[in-house]
Amino acid sequence: MTPRLVSILVPVYNEEEYILPVLERVFMAPLPDGLEREVIVVDDGSTDGSAEAAEEALGRWPGRIRLIRHGRNRGKGAAVRTALGEAQGEFCLIQDADLEYDPGDYVKLLTPLVEGKADAVYGSRFVVAGERRVLYFWHWLANRILTTACNLAADLNLTDVWTCYKACRTALLKSIPLSSDRFGIEPELTIKLAKRQARIYETPISYHGRTYEEGKKIGVADAIAALWVIVRCWLSSDIYKDAGAATLDAFTSAPRFNRWMADTIRPYLGETVLEIGAGLGNLSRHLAPRRKLYIATDIDAEHLARLSMRLRHRPNLEIRRLDLGRPEDFEALAGRVDTVVCLNVLEHVEDDLGALRNLYAVLASGGRAILLVPNDQSIYGTLDEALGHFRRYSRRELADKLERAGFRLEGLLEFNRISRPGWYLAGRLLKRRTISPLALWLFDRMVWLWRRIDRFLPWAPTSLIAVGRKP
Repeated sequence: MTPRLVSILVPVYNEEEYILPVLERVFMAPLPDGLEREVIVVDDGSTDGSAEAAEEALGRWPGRIRLIRHGRNRGKGAAVRTALGEAQGEFCLIQDADLEYDPGDYVKLLTPLVEGKADAVYGSRFVVAGERRVLYFWHWLANRILTTACNLAADLNLTDVWTCYKACRTALLKSIPLSSDRFGIEPELTIKLAKRQARIYETPISYHGRTYEEGKKIGVADAIAALWVIVRCWLSSDIYKDAGAATLDAFTSAPRFNRWMADTIRPYLGETVLEIGAGLGNLSRHLAPRRKLYIATDIDAEHLARLSMRLRHRPNLEIRRLDLGRPEDFEALAGRVDTVVCLNVLEHVEDDLGALRNLYAVLASGGRAILLVPNDQSIYGTLDEALGHFRRYSRRELADKLERAGFRLEGLLEFNRISRPGWYLAGRLLKRRTISPLALWLFDRMVWLWRRIDRFLPWAPTSLIAVGRKP
């Protein structure tokens, strides 16, 4: 079995005296069973001999360390981002290049990640279960105030936001846009993890803090700057690098719209349901209740992790990876379901006829496929491009492809006329690539009205819903 890998990210700035002893402890530290390590050192423009000491480490541990050098000092956050960009491990762990933190705590930090219980783990210096050097009261008080402020913004109850020891799933960390160059990386990462609804754990660690005379670098200016970072991240919705994922996440704050969509298709659902492209579970939460079995699927690892977190309390739910374009992914499910739900997914598949045949094959005889697709190629724009749409459909094209796949068309519904002008304005005229979370929030507050007037509006719908039955 190929061992799993953890990337240990080591930002360095003027730590000539400590970097070699730290790396020695990093390589000696035990890891959870089945885990191997890679070490990525980023020298952040040091003016002492840190870079030369790190070069010496390359010879001492050949092939096990990668060294990257910044031409000038840019800050811890910038160094962490650089190291993260090079990380190849399933997990990442940040290790400061001093002797304040003990690599002997790696097992405690990484075990919740390896076991799949957590998306991120913070090592807390204040949940005492090990040694902790007693130092400055005012530094402790500032930490408490800033941790409380960050917890208010993130709606968390962490005891130590400013800890160096943060371990996280690498794919999650790489999908989050991080911009803080200095110590603001700590609250920025925390608030954005919280907004992504990551499962954050804390574990007690040992701490051997330094005095400022011994080389401690964080100061009053960093504390003041951190307050601005907290406010900025609290107000921001910039939590995804990918525009399509950001749009999908925005719909988590539109529960009324999701309920409208769910209510429209619910009458066609059977007792065993397979949902293709469940995303973040916006519809799964409404459709899964009162089903004997509900299988929520996606191809994105982060979506599957988010599904596991949001829907973990449902005993009738099964979560699995499934690619609509791969017939082999459907073989294990053949005949297990009487309903397939495929909402805003078919347009993402280049071979959509092949995808429909996969849906047909997985259904039991007499089962239904419920498809929601975007309507009318004439309003295809930048929003469609950002979401990865190959096409928008006409009624005739959708009906024809269903019948060619073997389905008998049972119904073809028009859905959501109200948003068509806005979609045209944003995607065709303004060339937007994301949906404004504020605009979506306001739209969602008026869904009670849209549901009543939608069918009377004098223009074509934004979406089509087809119901096909397998004979």
